[in-house]
Amino acid sequence: MEAYDALVTRVSPKELSEPAPDDAVLQRIVAAALRAPDHGRLRPWRFISIRGEARQRLGEVFAASLLQRKPNIAPEEAGRERQKPLRAPLVLVVAAHIVPSVKIPAVEQLLSAGAAAQNILLACHAFGFGAAWKTGEAAYDPGVKAALGLEATDEIAGFLYIGTPKAVLAPPALDPADFLKAWPAQ
Repeated sequence: MEAYDALVTRVSPKELSEPAPDDAVLQRIVAAALRAPDHGRLRPWRFISIRGEARQRLGEVFAASLLQRKPNIAPEEAGRERQKPLRAPLVLVVAAHIVPSVKIPAVEQLLSAGAAAQNILLACHAFGFGAAWKTGEAAYDPGVKAALGLEATDEIAGFLYIGTPKAVLAPPALDPADFLKAWPAQ
């Protein structure tokens, strides 16, 4: 797939199933992530691959996080939170290892992880897989970060759900002119 075609045809699928990229393809996908802009060459990216039964354990972490934040939550809501990691055969956590003692602002380190996540979405598409970027409150929860082995100062940029799309979606019709403005305005 040509690079430009990947950029303008990628969409987030609604449903994902097996297969997900195997370890060899996942290595190639992550190699694309490592080309993200990186001010100061800090290499802040961290990637955590979660497959198989580990997704159920992640679901338990999500549910516990929700119950910690909202102790009176209905059991059905905790159950939905528990099921989230089962939406795809592979969940790839993208995080930024924030180094506060450098001159590069933390936001730039997080943006680098976001750019790495975008590269992953595009690489998945180029390899014929689907990927959807999710966050939610769990991404900002200190308990979730700790359970994943991240440091308290690290930030989760997103949970990337990866697999084979159950249906092919057409990209939405968007006109670049609606989003591109000249400055100063004439």
